Amino acid sequence: MKTGLQFRLHQQLSLTPQLQQAIRLLQLSQLELQAELRQLAESNPLLEFDEDNPGEHEEAGDEEFLAADAKAPDSTPDRDADDDHEWPEVERSGEEPIDFSLGSSVGSPANGQGSREDDDIDAQNAAPETLREHLLWQLNLSSFEPRARAIATVLIDALNTDGYLTEPLETLLGALPPELGAELAEVEAVRRELQRFDPAGVASLDLRDCLRAQLEQYDQNVPQRELALRIVENELELLAHNDLPRLARRLRASEQDVAAAALLIRGLDPRPGASMDVTPVEYVAPDVYARREGSRWQVSLNPNNQPRLGLNQHYCNLIAQARGGDASWMRGQLQEARWLIKSLESRAETLLKVAEAIVRRQSAFLDYGPEAMHPLVLREVAEEVGMHESTISRVTTRKYIHTPRGTFELKHFFSSGVSTEDGGSASAMAIQAMLRKLIDAEDTRKPLSDQAIAQELHRKGIQVARRTVAKYREAMRIPSSSERQRAS
Repeated sequence: MKTGLQFRLHQQLSLTPQLQQAIRLLQLSQLELQAELRQLAESNPLLEFDEDNPGEHEEAGDEEFLAADAKAPDSTPDRDADDDHEWPEVERSGEEPIDFSLGSSVGSPANGQGSREDDDIDAQNAAPETLREHLLWQLNLSSFEPRARAIATVLIDALNTDGYLTEPLETLLGALPPELGAELAEVEAVRRELQRFDPAGVASLDLRDCLRAQLEQYDQNVPQRELALRIVENELELLAHNDLPRLARRLRASEQDVAAAALLIRGLDPRPGASMDVTPVEYVAPDVYARREGSRWQVSLNPNNQPRLGLNQHYCNLIAQARGGDASWMRGQLQEARWLIKSLESRAETLLKVAEAIVRRQSAFLDYGPEAMHPLVLREVAEEVGMHESTISRVTTRKYIHTPRGTFELKHFFSSGVSTEDGGSASAMAIQAMLRKLIDAEDTRKPLSDQAIAQELHRKGIQVARRTVAKYREAMRIPSSSERQRAS
């Protein structure tokens, strides 16, 4: 066996830490970006936030702070995309262009019985109780034997946010400790007991099981309880279609009794766990604004949403005085701080450039409404701004634009197209808006069928099949024509 050396020449794109950071910042929402920057500022003494009035540092001549209201790039179509969007440099061996595919204060009580300010503050700051915590609290107060308590704990841990068990009981049985020696019938018995906890109906296997568990907890003297149980057990689909006459015939009951039973069922909670969902609400603040000025739409960044991050001049001045390892460490921190600020500038420029391209393509929507929405895909915007489709995807996710027609996620403006008679195309969103308009204007005594809607759209020059109309209608959660007629 002979040994030897071989030389191979190849090109490789290396993602530097700085480039990885720029890509990461690009895909963060505004709230996530603020949290990320706070964490970075805490770990790097060279970074600081400008908490004062946005204009103060500009008046003082401090050029280190990131400008809040970045100006729009030149609108000249022939401008090189790489010139108006500077990404951090990437180490690469070839000549190929870079591809980024990768409240109010608490007052004193009026009754004069002393201040409850501390209690009120504690109540406001207390974390809301989760469904799991609420059920475990009840379990600890119950008379369950240790064996049943262990089974109940596994079942509670397996609940989804709506309070349902999505795993088969056989799977959950396998999750129990082998030494417990539990059987399937025992797990089912514990599950039935959990369904009686508050909120009623948790630990159900499906909707029918959930509604039945809630009805069974009603007093037997409640009017139409038994009839409601029969409907839930055997005729839930007819109830969903609101076909009371047929229900009455099937159950051999009067329509009045069936209507009372249906009302009882509609008072139940099909998602018992959802009321205790503590998923934090993310409040949306627009990242960009679109305003009409004369005959053109102008796009600008929201100055209140642009992070004002800068260099701490005191620590910058100390670098010249530092010696040895301290100097090397501080210079490294300074370099990281400058890269971060440059990445934020790139993020703002990219966001503005993409938003401008979207507004140019969808100006008809802003002028005339959803029916004028044009088909638009990521590739078209990517080609216009000279970026990769993955970059467009990142910059339009959880970024919002405020327009005179409302505040929308930038992804709202992307939609596939349907061909028209003149050889053009109409966006799926525009078709949905037309569909909604037709249904809103229909005679409620004779609702339009999907075929009739398709024919009406054909008269408007839009080639769309009946099944496509049905798909759009179902996506918009609009009932079928027969259901709309019965509901009227």
